[in-house]
Amino acid sequence: MTRNRYLAQIDWLIFTITLLLALVGISCIYSATHTFEPAFYHKQLYWLFIGLVIIVPALVIDYLILERFAYVIYGLSLITLLFALFFGKTMGGAQRWISLGFISFQPSEFAKVAFVIALARNLSSKQVDPRGMGWKELMVPAVLVLLPFLLVAKQPDLGTALIFLFIFSSMILISKVRLSTLVSLAAAFAAMVPVGWWSLKSYQKARLLSFLDPTMDPLGSGYHTLQSKIAIGSGGFFGKGFTQGTQGSLMFLPAHHTDFIFPILAEEWGFVGSVAVLALFLILIMRGIDTAANSKDRFGFLLAFGITSMLFWHVIINIGMIMGFLPVVGVPLPFLSYGGSFLLTMLIGIWLLMNIRMRRYIF
Repeated sequence: MTRNRYLAQIDWLIFTITLLLALVGISCIYSATHTFEPAFYHKQLYWLFIGLVIIVPALVIDYLILERFAYVIYGLSLITLLFALFFGKTMGGAQRWISLGFISFQPSEFAKVAFVIALARNLSSKQVDPRGMGWKELMVPAVLVLLPFLLVAKQPDLGTALIFLFIFSSMILISKVRLSTLVSLAAAFAAMVPVGWWSLKSYQKARLLSFLDPTMDPLGSGYHTLQSKIAIGSGGFFGKGFTQGTQGSLMFLPAHHTDFIFPILAEEWGFVGSVAVLALFLILIMRGIDTAANSKDRFGFLLAFGITSMLFWHVIINIGMIMGFLPVVGVPLPFLSYGGSFLLTMLIGIWLLMNIRMRRYIF
């Protein structure tokens, strides 16, 4: 395919929305950190530039090559997770970073995309049964999700570990599972809840309990949620104005440039700005679903759907978390939250969506 045909097939809507969200994120990071650490927004802008420089030219690479090397990519991601677990850099009480001296990255972020690729390869290679998949067909997918889930949960990083489970559930449901198997899976999951609760750290248990009533520990486990609600509510309809928020600049709101970046946006841009950003996310997710529906092959369908579900669950969990509808589990908001590894992971996901979409009519 010639260069002009490639350009003609690029989905500029996906690209434009992604760029807008990333720039909104950089402005929010600047507002949240310029009074004490201006380097944060510089680094985020740098990673955005690096990501765009990599993914735009990489669109000439056919995504089908990933199907051939899916398990190799998945295996390499497991190796990096193991390395981080035993030799990784510890920050904030979690051993989840690999330091290369001049740069540190979180392998758990890139493992999400590697997992989606591997699961799409496995599910697309199965013979479609009109009744849906049973236990036999789900054994390999279960192993594919269990390995990264356990390695990430051990770091500990409960939020990212849960993302693996949500992506897995979304992809097997869209692939169709027998009702009896679903009931059995639900029963098995319910039986494992007490074991999961017992394995949680004390602070993780406190966060889950404070979700029911944040005021039971307003200066401890409920502090994040209460301060987040204050920031969102104080923004009103039009907001206080850029850099005029108080919850972030006065350090009342913890993690206000990472997981709790949305309350900064809501306080400064108000209800109008918040709805506009959520609308951009909605359009991007709907475009991802449309990309999956119109893909030329089953691997492309499952890959696009998996990437879209990754984006969807990050948005749902983060927004639910900062508004007090869900427990605080440490899930960042795509393109807005600070973090080079996370931003690059989301950009790789966008690259895959654009790649699949631009080849939907090419056989």
